[in-house]
Amino acid sequence: MATAVERLCGAALRRSSVLNDCRFSWHKNLSLRKTLVIWKQPPFRTFFTDRRKLHAAPIVRTFRLRPFHFLVATGGGYAGYRQYEKYKEEQLEKMGIEIPIKLASEWEVSLYKSVPTRLLSRAWGRLNQVELPTWLRKPVYSLYIWTFGVNMKEAAVEDLHHYRNLSEFFRRKLKPQSRPVCCYHSVISPSDGKILNFGQVKNCEVEQVKGVTYSLESFLGPCTSIEDMQFSQTSSPNSFQNQLVTKEGNELYHCVIYLAPGDYHCFHSPTDWRVSHRRHFPGSLMSVNPGVARWIKELFCHNERVVLTGDWKHGFFSLTAVGATNVGSIRIYFDRDLRTNSPSYSKGSYNDFSFITNNNKEGIPMRKGEHLGEFNLGSTIVLIFEAPKDFNFHLKPGQKIRFGEALGSL
Repeated sequence: MATAVERLCGAALRRSSVLNDCRFSWHKNLSLRKTLVIWKQPPFRTFFTDRRKLHAAPIVRTFRLRPFHFLVATGGGYAGYRQYEKYKEEQLEKMGIEIPIKLASEWEVSLYKSVPTRLLSRAWGRLNQVELPTWLRKPVYSLYIWTFGVNMKEAAVEDLHHYRNLSEFFRRKLKPQSRPVCCYHSVISPSDGKILNFGQVKNCEVEQVKGVTYSLESFLGPCTSIEDMQFSQTSSPNSFQNQLVTKEGNELYHCVIYLAPGDYHCFHSPTDWRVSHRRHFPGSLMSVNPGVARWIKELFCHNERVVLTGDWKHGFFSLTAVGATNVGSIRIYFDRDLRTNSPSYSKGSYNDFSFITNNNKEGIPMRKGEHLGEFNLGSTIVLIFEAPKDFNFHLKPGQKIRFGEALGSL
């Protein structure tokens, strides 16, 4: 009796198992068919509301190439290409091979100038003034020191926690004995940096780097009245260069010094002279590193700059502080009215200010090595001055130089 019951139960169990397998197979096939049907349908998304169905547009139709995406893509690709070109130039320099000159075309310069570098520089300046927490100062400054090779042993304050923000760190002072001023040469380097070019000014053209020139008159601007500039008009008025040379037998010389981000950012008086005039050119804030200076003709004439002119014992003397990306702030210590990188400016304009007044007819006297001004980050100093024909530079192109070292003498 028991075995018969067991047989009946076993048969029932086998029958139910077969039914379950059939049901699973049927459900599986049904779900597969639904998947196939759904896959064949157009890729619409359906949103259910209380009474209506809302269909979204196809995924392919929703993607559109917007101008911002195009600019980011092309700008990123172009920046990568420029970095690759820069890497090749550095390798050629290490091998001692002269780099062929390849100047930027007008559309490349226009594209570069369309970048809002002035706005970015103002934003960078505000970011630099944000006070950092004490625990964050050492990691941030240490990263900067490692990246740009800053020598903090020369700093007047070596403790990184002392600098409240990046701006204070950039404008750090040096120990007095770290930069002795040369007393045996008439012209010294006004700052730390790299010598890009030097020599005589010829045909009213100045070399920013070897083989790439800019107009002397475009860089300094037109001469003001003789009373303001204190120049005697003994030369032919047809030549701007001749108007600057005040003594017969003299020549006009120039020297370009590039300040890298890791250099000392203050600049000093390169000689004993008298500052009589200041001219401020609002302009672009393109990079002035040697690679860009070799690429863009008249780069220094495009950028914002502050021109200080006056005279020394041999005649005309000028020092120009050229702004660059993230260096919108140029400060001259004795000029409190100077405001650089202003949000509103007129392209191609300039602002003049005379330091010769009824109370001060001699202008601002500066002693060799005296503090003159500062940048917010690395930039460029251009010296243009008059000297006798036997003036000699004690320099080599591309050499590193420090404030206080000799540039040249008679």
